[in-house]
Amino acid sequence: MTARLLDPRPRRPLAAVALGVALSFALAACSSGEKDAATKGDGHPELKVSGAYVPQPPTKETAGGFLTVRNGGDKADKLTSVSSDVAGKVEMHKTVEQQMQRVKSLPVPAHGTLRLGRGGNHLMLMELERKPTKGQTVTFVLHFTRSGSVTVKAPVEATNYTPEK
Repeated sequence: MTARLLDPRPRRPLAAVALGVALSFALAACSSGEKDAATKGDGHPELKVSGAYVPQPPTKETAGGFLTVRNGGDKADKLTSVSSDVAGKVEMHKTVEQQMQRVKSLPVPAHGTLRLGRGGNHLMLMELERKPTKGQTVTFVLHFTRSGSVTVKAPVEATNYTPEK
């Protein structure tokens, strides 16, 4: 009885201590999971656009647009439409047997790449409001199923410009 009076620390029931320990483990597990999701990817597309350019068109009717979309995420995405500050309409085309075909969307695979380049998939700027000339910039707004809208500034290059690979 004397030992109890000399110990000033309050006694906690065993159930309360066990509950505290359990909550501590639960919180640690939750915060650890959030950290892992942030570092390992959270199951969404992670898009980065690079290499955008527009060759100066030879006529004032149409122009082409080229760029690369890299997806570092765990989920695929889809480019569903594009708009531009210089064109009344932008179509997405793929090239099959040297023939352009308009498509409603272009896939961006998980951990993959969508390349829009000469001789393959590309953007066709139609109903030009002004002819893009070398040194100017064209703005594209890319619309994706999962990632929403991404705005890209593309320099206008020489008509025969081909980027280094």
